[in-house]
Amino acid sequence: MSHNIVERNNVTITGDGEIPIIFAHGFGCDQHMWRFITPAFKDKFKIILFDYVGFGNSDTSAYKSERYNTLDGYVQDVLEVIDALELDDVIFVGHSVSSIIGALASIKEPQKFKHLIMIGPSPCYLNDPPEYYGGYDRSTIEELLQLMQKNYIGWAEFFAPEVMKNEDKPELTEELEESFCSTDPVIAREFAKATFLSDNREDLPEVDVPVLIIQCENDSIAPLRVGKYVHSQIKDSTLEVLPANGHCPHMSDPELTIEAIDNYLKQDLTRS
Repeated sequence: MSHNIVERNNVTITGDGEIPIIFAHGFGCDQHMWRFITPAFKDKFKIILFDYVGFGNSDTSAYKSERYNTLDGYVQDVLEVIDALELDDVIFVGHSVSSIIGALASIKEPQKFKHLIMIGPSPCYLNDPPEYYGGYDRSTIEELLQLMQKNYIGWAEFFAPEVMKNEDKPELTEELEESFCSTDPVIAREFAKATFLSDNREDLPEVDVPVLIIQCENDSIAPLRVGKYVHSQIKDSTLEVLPANGHCPHMSDPELTIEAIDNYLKQDLTRS
């Protein structure tokens, strides 16, 4: 079973250290997106990369709509990978929706996690005025989902620049667009629906492990006010705002992202 999960999720293990650090990709991406980040941690950590079922080089035949039509299926992917590798005290680095997936996994099995590092988290993308503004009206999300169904390539061409928001680095936008386009449109749409229509605000106070929130100053997908909201709801959390644009600082501004993670983990090592 363990071997099957390692193959199913295309698990890759590198690094010379013993402390396990898992990097979990965001919507429409795969583990390759972490290549600018992971070399900085290879000396001190055991680095675990994987692809969610249906993405990257995972076993797409394992995809079942009834499992993955909510975030719970992806939470199960994370916990099964951790169990298959017999890991404890995991540092879990999640980008975008994986921040929330990691949070939900830590609520289910807190003993498995030492820290959560959230890059651009959003517990709810929908506006819920007057108390909460996630950035999108429901009608906008519905239009995006309809566009995915009618013209998937057109959706990818529109959405990739919105996510990356680094016009001076067009190669990153192109890479993200290609990643979107290489994913099965049905799987991508179901993941998008699970991501953009979920509301996990009530789960945040249940997170019982220390959390670092990395937030870009200018992010239209998960705005700064959302990062501040996540920080206010998780009792043991640190908010680090990067002077950066877009939703993918691990690709567009890897040095800043590495510095934020490294400083946070150094503090933890000093405490212990």
